[in-house]
Amino acid sequence: MFKNFDVAAAFVRESGIRMIDLKFSDLWGRWHHVTLASSEFTPELMSAGVGFDGSSVGLRSVKSGDMALIPDLATGVLDPFWDVPTVSFICGVVEADTKASYFRDPRVIAQRAEAYLRQTGIADQSRWGPEFEFYVFDNVAYENGVNTASYRVDSAEADWHSPEGGLGHYVPLHGGYHAIPPRDQLAGLRTRIVTTLEEMRVPVKYHHHEVGGPGQCEIETPLMTLLPAADAVQIIKYVSKMVARQCGQAVTFMPKPLFGEAGNGMHFHQHLFKRGVNQFYDAKGYSLLSDAALYYIGGQLLHAPALLAFTNPSTNSYRRLVPGYEAPVNCFFSTGNRSAAIRVPKYATQPDAVRMEFRPPDATCNPYLAMAAMLMAGIDGIINKVDPREHGFGPIDENIFNWTPERRAEIKALPTSLGEACEALRADHEFLLAGEVFDDEMIQDWIKAKLKEHYAVLERPHPYEVQMYFDL
Repeated sequence: MFKNFDVAAAFVRESGIRMIDLKFSDLWGRWHHVTLASSEFTPELMSAGVGFDGSSVGLRSVKSGDMALIPDLATGVLDPFWDVPTVSFICGVVEADTKASYFRDPRVIAQRAEAYLRQTGIADQSRWGPEFEFYVFDNVAYENGVNTASYRVDSAEADWHSPEGGLGHYVPLHGGYHAIPPRDQLAGLRTRIVTTLEEMRVPVKYHHHEVGGPGQCEIETPLMTLLPAADAVQIIKYVSKMVARQCGQAVTFMPKPLFGEAGNGMHFHQHLFKRGVNQFYDAKGYSLLSDAALYYIGGQLLHAPALLAFTNPSTNSYRRLVPGYEAPVNCFFSTGNRSAAIRVPKYATQPDAVRMEFRPPDATCNPYLAMAAMLMAGIDGIINKVDPREHGFGPIDENIFNWTPERRAEIKALPTSLGEACEALRADHEFLLAGEVFDDEMIQDWIKAKLKEHYAVLERPHPYEVQMYFDL
């Protein structure tokens, strides 16, 4: 929004701004913030920053936790959720003493990934279009203790309310795709989310009810370059949750909040451009894909098990990645097949529009790290000319769930747990170290932290186990 500090300061002064909110991402993808009085918005802020404890958010060890935040002026926007006029900035994390960019700042890692892309000469720009699936619930409760474990969510749309009586316009399980009002009771909420996003300069293509009957929604954006797209992920999650809260509802991007119902993914459409020309387009190629596009696909599929440690970094991610739904569980690519790990959209046929879509990810990922990792895998595929057809990755343009189990077993499988994905990353992460985009110590720390989450869930008795085994 702002080209320089003088422009930003003038806006703050002339618009009666009272607060400056500084937002930043921790290593895991959660946003944090610190708020300053507008009188503190001075040129010194842009050089000295605001100090914080990086050890509290996973960026650093306790013994050297001092860090600082410096606003990225281009991200400045009015935050509509404050009671007083407030401008919000997304910040860069810097060293407290030298003010050099911190090498583990997720936004910096994303910037290094695109810088490496340019360094290779393959392209000068990557473009991304994340899709956002989420559930809206009217009540949420959970409890975990030594002698109890439970959760309960509720949606006014759910047909489990039909025996109670009402107006009858409920959405059955798996019956929500593009549902129309009055069954779709969330169209107004989604519209309010979208209009708020547009006011905050985040473009939106459309919104609609998704497959999940009890309150599943989708919002999709146009394609953007990497850093703005990753920033948009954080903003969209924030706005969706805040608007829902204002309406007395709760939004969750959790991949699998409901048993037996569609999960929440965050598919990433992506392609590469050089001097304004789409490097993924070839009028004579399979599904209009160039060799570079096929190699990019090959790189992502070859490294897919390791990628999932960043793109699907929660234990709940693997409740969604199960056979029988649209969620992909096998490493292959296809045109239009939504059970493929990589889908080539049939409708994207114009030279500038041809692209691929990596379908496994979900919104528990840190978007900066996930997108950087996907880009690095694709670059590795192009550099090493990883042809997916030669590696048994397809194309497969049919429903593999109609195949025999023996035939389906010939396709490379994706990890079935967070622990498995972490071990895949431990064995395969050299492609992430190219160009010093990621560093080995950070990757090992990530694995250690995520394995801790894996075992924390694995070691707890499950309520369904009590039902199945208590009387044995």
